[in-house]
Amino acid sequence: MEEIKFKEIMEKLKEIYPSTEKTTLNRMRTKPDPFKVLISCLLSLRARDENTEKVSKQLFEVAETPEEIIKIPVEKLEKLIFSSGHYKKKSRVLQSVSNELITRFNSKVPDKKDELLSIKGIGPKTANIVLAFAFNQQVLPIDTHCHRIPNRLGWLKTKTPEQTEKELEKILPKQYWADFNAIFVQFGRDICQPVSPKCSICPINKYCKRIGVTRSR
Repeated sequence: MEEIKFKEIMEKLKEIYPSTEKTTLNRMRTKPDPFKVLISCLLSLRARDENTEKVSKQLFEVAETPEEIIKIPVEKLEKLIFSSGHYKKKSRVLQSVSNELITRFNSKVPDKKDELLSIKGIGPKTANIVLAFAFNQQVLPIDTHCHRIPNRLGWLKTKTPEQTEKELEKILPKQYWADFNAIFVQFGRDICQPVSPKCSICPINKYCKRIGVTRSR
């Protein structure tokens, strides 16, 4: 099997996407509040990063705890988070998750994956983001970019983000786990886009097998 040049690829991408330019959720690592990380992650689903930052800030000016979230009338909560998209569903999820934290976990965000996943509305990616960003645990949060790009590069051959997480755990050196999500999310938005990636200006194109790429720029 051909050796994957993890060091060359990850170091090159780290140069282009340094920590100062990381996503909203990554920037929250500096002073992690597990509840705020969780809520921002739920707001970030299917939302642009700049909207997540704006909406999170608006919400946290009104409510910073599970108790404060569930006290907000649904109509007001929907208005607060409107620009994050899917605001009706998200408002229900925020209140449901907050309620479970109060009733089952003494208002504290758990630091174990199985406990996080037992809360309705929290999936594997959200659970791993909370564990990585709020509790500094070595896990790999896998979103659509983090799933698509390793497959395109030819690192692995998986069908779901959950499978990608398990396979990456086996092959990606642990020194790159902490930065993997932030780097690949930015790289996926900027260069390695789902349809017609910008292969002509890609900084790691010489390491890419272009699996599944039928059209590029």
